[in-house]
Amino acid sequence: MRTAKRVQTMATRLKEKYAKEIKPALQKELGLKNPMAVPRLEKIVLNMGLGEATQNSKMMDPLMTDLALITGQKPVTTRAKKSIAAFKVREGMPIGAMVTLRGDKMYEFLDRLISTALPRVRDFKGVSAKSFDGRGNYTLGIRDQLIFPEIDIGRVERMKGMNITIVTTAKDDQQSRALLQHFGMPFRQTA
Repeated sequence: MRTAKRVQTMATRLKEKYAKEIKPALQKELGLKNPMAVPRLEKIVLNMGLGEATQNSKMMDPLMTDLALITGQKPVTTRAKKSIAAFKVREGMPIGAMVTLRGDKMYEFLDRLISTALPRVRDFKGVSAKSFDGRGNYTLGIRDQLIFPEIDIGRVERMKGMNITIVTTAKDDQQSRALLQHFGMPFRQTA
């Protein structure tokens, strides 16, 4: 389990790198006069959906535990907004879990994602550069939670994927991509 001091040192390392190296480099690269206009991270949202939880609510417990281990923060249960008879979903049923990270935990998670988790993906060639939403936010889909070292492989019943959305203050995708490249996000090289 991560200690609070380790979280703080990992987070401050990436935060200091942003303040001392990335921010001035981005300001020069993007041609911005005002240092407050330089893009920065706002939050990171992790979302795990589990459609099978509609039939068996006990499936939510390992999902919540895994997400709590990965982020170091208690996840929130997401519930169905409306009933859909074809999927046997009723309004208010639990269908997933999500966590919103801000501040030090956000920087610590991004550091672990880039330096530890993504290199553990089998046949990893980089993340897609086409996953920007047009407003400077980046969404990354992960097929299983086993790439995170906090998860004990022996007690995992089934693989679960997740979406990781990195929300930035960038005005467009070009600024957001430049910010993430400076943080070390390994984008796939196109031929």
